[in-house]
Amino acid sequence: MDLVFTVPPSPETRLRATIGEANRRDEDAADALILAAAKLSPAANKRIAATAHRLVTRVREAGAAQGGIDAFLHEYRLSSPEGVALMCLAEALLRIPDSDTVDRLIRDKIAAADWQSHLGHSGSVFVNASTWALMLTGRLLRDNPGEGDLPHVLHRLVARSGEPVVRQAVLAAMRILGRQFVMGRTIGEALDRARAAEREGYRHSYDMLGEAARTASDAERYQAAYAAAIAALGAAAGGRAVEEAPGISVKLSALHPRYEVAQRERVMRELLPRLADLAAKARDAGIGLTIDAEEADRLELSLDLLAPLAEMPGLAGWDGLGLALQAYQKRAPAVVDWLADLAARARRRLMVRLVKGAYWDSEIKRAQERGLATYPVYTRKVATDVSYLACAKRLFAAGGAVYPQFATHNAHTIAAVLELAGQRRATGEDWEFQRLHGMGEALYAAIVGPQAMNLPCR
Repeated sequence: MDLVFTVPPSPETRLRATIGEANRRDEDAADALILAAAKLSPAANKRIAATAHRLVTRVREAGAAQGGIDAFLHEYRLSSPEGVALMCLAEALLRIPDSDTVDRLIRDKIAAADWQSHLGHSGSVFVNASTWALMLTGRLLRDNPGEGDLPHVLHRLVARSGEPVVRQAVLAAMRILGRQFVMGRTIGEALDRARAAEREGYRHSYDMLGEAARTASDAERYQAAYAAAIAALGAAAGGRAVEEAPGISVKLSALHPRYEVAQRERVMRELLPRLADLAAKARDAGIGLTIDAEEADRLELSLDLLAPLAEMPGLAGWDGLGLALQAYQKRAPAVVDWLADLAARARRRLMVRLVKGAYWDSEIKRAQERGLATYPVYTRKVATDVSYLACAKRLFAAGGAVYPQFATHNAHTIAAVLELAGQRRATGEDWEFQRLHGMGEALYAAIVGPQAMNLPCR
């Protein structure tokens, strides 16, 4: 069924039409284009490989001495069923309001996993103690423990004291794990915790977990929360340049309950003023505001909102407006070209956060459910890596039109960006790296700070 809009989208420019064409491009053809765009000389590739090797060697040397949560995450990596179970549990426990559901979730995730296979693998006492606890808890929660073994005795103890004992122990463990990836429960907590990393040379961009407005009141609540966070970040910025100051990332799906193409007219009428209000607050606070990435279906709607925002006279002179771009989308290189053109037309610089992408599984599944002939994303990770480099070359080639922000935890990608930066590598004044809180600390220890390359990372 065709969608009919009472107010049609603006006429497409050639660059904008190219974005739509790339979304439907055959993957072999798309691969050929990015391979050509990302091509480097043999000498450059040799230097990249050498830099990546040095970075990986340093991380492995640091890993031999790692302890605490880093060692725990190394043992229970996301490629293992147990690691997946722990991540699912950690995230889900934050959202479950009643203890009965918590007990059933813990029973489901903990009892079935093979914790014993991880026992003794790590050199960390912390990890081995945690594994013992998970192993015993898993046995306790199974329905039929052996009559004469220790878990049977403990099972009877739990039966007398109640499952809340296990629940509180698991919740405490999940809070420790959650702290690895969450800066704070409030923007104030997050800012306080960030100070130590800032002294080491890091910058920060803040966002909120669980953003998804289902109702108009949800959207109003999120907008108020974003506004309060912007005020707090502005107070913490201390007059720093917008590149050096803390920033904020906003999800448009948090600011409107029907953020979808079928509701374009309503989105433009209702969401654009909300977004413009937050952007004006960020400008006044002297911080950056980045429109975060979402599902592929919403990319062009995000661009529809970004264009008028970039051209608003009231935001002239503010270089903090940004967009997160997913390299796993076949449209990514075309979007970089469109962004550079938009920046030139609006006579402003745009921040561009280049990421690889986080919704791959759902993008593939959604395309399959619809019976589409092609996928909006690359089906092989290696293609995403190549696309990232093709986009990185375009971002550097755009000159002052964009402020490139390279978000990656991959040593080879970091080495390639350093090579592509060329003469701009020495200062890092007009571009930066980015990483997720809780990830890549050992890798970026070789990048950030005066004892390393002294390059900026957010």
